[in-house]
Amino acid sequence: MAITKRDYYEVLGTQRHASQDDIRKAYRKLAFEFHPDRNSDAGAAERFKEATEAYEVLADEEKRSLYDRYGHVASERGFGNGGFSGFGIEDIFESFFGTAAAGQGRRSRIQRGADLRTDVTLTLEEAVFGVEKEISYPRHEMCEHCTGKGVEPGSEPIVCQRCNGTGELRRAQQSIFGQMVNVSMCERCRGEGQLIRDPCKACKGQSTVRTTRTLRVSIPPGIDDKSQIRLSDEGEPGPKGGPPGHLYLVIHVQPHRYFRRQGSDLVVELPINVAQAALGDELEIESLDGPVQIKVPSGTQSGKVIRVRGKGVPHLREQGRGDLQVRLTVVVPTELTGAQRDLFRKLAATFDGRAVPQENKGFFEKVKDLIG
Repeated sequence: MAITKRDYYEVLGTQRHASQDDIRKAYRKLAFEFHPDRNSDAGAAERFKEATEAYEVLADEEKRSLYDRYGHVASERGFGNGGFSGFGIEDIFESFFGTAAAGQGRRSRIQRGADLRTDVTLTLEEAVFGVEKEISYPRHEMCEHCTGKGVEPGSEPIVCQRCNGTGELRRAQQSIFGQMVNVSMCERCRGEGQLIRDPCKACKGQSTVRTTRTLRVSIPPGIDDKSQIRLSDEGEPGPKGGPPGHLYLVIHVQPHRYFRRQGSDLVVELPINVAQAALGDELEIESLDGPVQIKVPSGTQSGKVIRVRGKGVPHLREQGRGDLQVRLTVVVPTELTGAQRDLFRKLAATFDGRAVPQENKGFFEKVKDLIG
């Protein structure tokens, strides 16, 4: 039984008087919608094949003229076979989208160079207040001897005869969709399209040389351990003159002898004796900003925290600073002089020496005790 083909204009959804630009736009829309790589629905491949067959005819002025006069009968007169003959699917996609079928052609896009990483070690003071650091790291630079051409001055690369300077090898093969064009990189020139007969003596034909680059960078106040800073365009140069990659600085903050960081706060442990804890005291302690005064209230227990406002770490993306947390630890003496022992005995005589376990009361029982 003969299969009746749909009218090509109907397939593309255009009028018979449509311009070539209208036909082109209509096919582009259908190609995006029904290409097998994009649409796995049943029937999508057939719709794509049908649309491509229609476009092959209507996009060619001579074939279109014959089709307008004789319809599908014209195919019997030799202008087409209803497939992709002489007009590969890759050619269609390259003409529309600037790229080859099945993801090929990406090699022609401008590529950014590789990103680099280097580690930067800071003291706690440098991390808190910020600092300027001079860093050195290895990277590739354009060879000055050959100005990045890869050949000795006065020499020029030659065109690769295998790929005729395209850097690609194309092989046509038949598939269920018609003729497909397989594109692969030319192995002889490695996709460059050129061969170097007289390589640069400085870079050995690589166009770049490995050097040590030195930069002076500003580390912002409040930076934390394991943070990263990106320096744009300071990475490896891009291939074929593409933009360079980025350089990432990974921050490592050394432990401090006294202070440790907790978010935007600095924490310091301060030991006090039993007399200071019982009677209270005023003390001068060191902070990263210099000496500060704190007041220890009478009856202080171990673990009490005294906050010194604004003496912590600057907020990285906001105004202001965190606090300095002074955590008090009451130190019980392990060795006493005779006089101290006598004083503690006299003090002990004034206290109730009975050992009474503390009641395990819940929250509401403690509230009831407080209110009588």
